[in-house]
Amino acid sequence: MPSDNNLTFDNIGGVNLPYSMEAEQAVLGAIIVDQTAMLDIISTVKAEYFYSKRNQQIFSEMEMMFTSQTPIDFVTVLDAVNSAGIFNDSEEAKVYLFNITQTVPTIKNIGIYAKIIYDKYMLRQLIEVSRDVMYKASGDEESGQKLLEYAEQKIYDIRNGKENSELTHIKAALMESLTFLQKLSGPERSKLLGLNTGFSHLDRMITGLNKSDLIILAARPGVGKSSLALNIAVNVAKAYDTAVAYFSLEMTNRQLVQRALSFESGVPSQNMRRGDLQREDWHRISETSDVLSKTRLYFDDTSGISVQEIKAKCMRIENLGLIIVDYLQLMGGNGRSESRALEISAITRNFKIMAKELNVPVILLSQLNRAVEKDSGKRKPRLSDLRDSGSIEQDADIVLFLHKEDTGEEEGQQGPTEYPVTLVVAKNRHGECDDLPLHWDGQHTKFTSMEYAREF
Repeated sequence: MPSDNNLTFDNIGGVNLPYSMEAEQAVLGAIIVDQTAMLDIISTVKAEYFYSKRNQQIFSEMEMMFTSQTPIDFVTVLDAVNSAGIFNDSEEAKVYLFNITQTVPTIKNIGIYAKIIYDKYMLRQLIEVSRDVMYKASGDEESGQKLLEYAEQKIYDIRNGKENSELTHIKAALMESLTFLQKLSGPERSKLLGLNTGFSHLDRMITGLNKSDLIILAARPGVGKSSLALNIAVNVAKAYDTAVAYFSLEMTNRQLVQRALSFESGVPSQNMRRGDLQREDWHRISETSDVLSKTRLYFDDTSGISVQEIKAKCMRIENLGLIIVDYLQLMGGNGRSESRALEISAITRNFKIMAKELNVPVILLSQLNRAVEKDSGKRKPRLSDLRDSGSIEQDADIVLFLHKEDTGEEEGQQGPTEYPVTLVVAKNRHGECDDLPLHWDGQHTKFTSMEYAREF
């Protein structure tokens, strides 16, 4: 670690690590001179972006003072850094803080100084990752594909501001939580809340689709879990300027798009499958196609895809907001597990890890075991009915079941095309569990909330 002077590079192991002591001191000095300068950088600069350990610690104290609404000036910062033991003695602290306040070029350029700090930080991160990848590559211990995935993950982490996990003192965690609460109470509130599914009563219960959540959606065959997932995917893609990735291991991209066209345009899906379309139908399909084409909805119908492959593809999508996988039991495993149940357990655990690392909600569709089918739909599913593994619900933050009373008909067969369906919220880390009524419109493969059900 360099001493606090105006060096621009530090040589470690033959590699120059860039930083700007001038920019770091200018940011700190500007905040001491005028605490309102913190408003311009609080959401873009973190303490770890500073190269100097001392400057990191000073900025951390300033963050805590700002969050707790403690006035920030020369006297209060001096008291804070002395209490934190950042300097050897009070006189050293006083001299350092005085010098950085006297050398601030201009307060109005604090945003530019902050950008310099961030750019240098990014360069240091890239250097460290490159050095790590070179070391692993020269060791010849990993395959080229695994090393490529490792490098992609590291670059993705840098882009998204993720650090190697270390123990975090409650002081830093409190600061992060209080800052989040401030944003949640301000104009950024809508960006921080969970994504709306398009089903208002469900959104109220689970507070929307929250980042890093693993959501299991399960049902017996033919009840409509794929349709509900696709309904949610389109609702989110239309409502938000964010990407939605839909991985279907059962249906083709063409089949998915055809369903989306049906429930969005109101043209019956059977008519579309038969090609029995009138001029008015084509007009509605054309208008719907124009709307859907402007969304950021992506489909992938690769069969037997693995969690690692899904993660690699999702890491390349800018501003990813939601991942949907249809469905769990068709997923490919590593083939090394003793049983399929253990393999499914590993897959769901990896999906939870992926949701946390990518910081997006993941909706994972699942089948129920045959015990539910033997009951002929007379009872609602329970957590123990999840097929192949009793641990699926342990990894999930939310578990949803689709349930309809047995009519002797499956989706797609002759029989009632419209009927009530119950969405069972069987597990909910964010609140209560309850049964929510939905309306199924088989002609258009569309679900609606009962209070909003309508005829085309």
